[in-house]
Amino acid sequence: MKILFIGDIVGAPGRRAVEEFLDRTVDRHAIDLVVANGENASGGIGITPQVAEQLFSLRIDVLTSGNHIWKHKEIVPYLEDSDRLLRPANYPPGTPGQGFTIVETAAGEPAAIVNLEGRVFMSTLECPFRTADQVLGALPPEVKVILVDMHAEATSEKLALGWYLDGRVAAVVGTHTHVQTADERILPGGSGYITDAGMTGPVDSVIGMKKEVILERFLTQRPQSFKVATHNLQLQGVVLNIDSQGRCQEITRLRLALKS
Repeated sequence: MKILFIGDIVGAPGRRAVEEFLDRTVDRHAIDLVVANGENASGGIGITPQVAEQLFSLRIDVLTSGNHIWKHKEIVPYLEDSDRLLRPANYPPGTPGQGFTIVETAAGEPAAIVNLEGRVFMSTLECPFRTADQVLGALPPEVKVILVDMHAEATSEKLALGWYLDGRVAAVVGTHTHVQTADERILPGGSGYITDAGMTGPVDSVIGMKKEVILERFLTQRPQSFKVATHNLQLQGVVLNIDSQGRCQEITRLRLALKS
């Protein structure tokens, strides 16, 4: 089974990159399942039901998210009804939405997608490590392929979760920091790992936002209204080749640039 994981989609430019590259990438790599982090797909922060539906129409099967999922209030009833848009599983009990889902892939095999959020330099949520144990314990035994999106700030926390779940999941893919890392590997137990899958959107920016606005904020220490940048669009992510026992055979980084 081949899985394409698309790094954080940022605003309309990120959606344009998905529209430009996704079909050809799916065909070229014979992709069976497409997962993307969409928590910043609407205006650079949060996601709306309309944008979620647009992304699903572009052949994305499951959207993961993170701490910005709550930005637009209209997403709450959508989360309650959807099993394709996830919020992190380690939010407190009673939080709208679900933190994992099981889908049937194009290969005819089931796959589970799990969304977790880190706690270092972020909100104090339930423990992502213990939550992962609980989710894995709740999955049917016939589900061998398990993909985890670890949405976290600290590289150490992401890597620690990778080691913690090694041999129990197909892959742990990091999101949130919007900078693709060059540490993709297969851990000794057979789990694929990368600290951050990267960002899908404008790379002539500061993690997707107009650099002039961010520089002004750093120089003056005054709040600024973030604006999504528009130049040098890329789709970034990873392709995972997973065997029938849920072990990662290969992990390959993607950086596809839109010609201007």
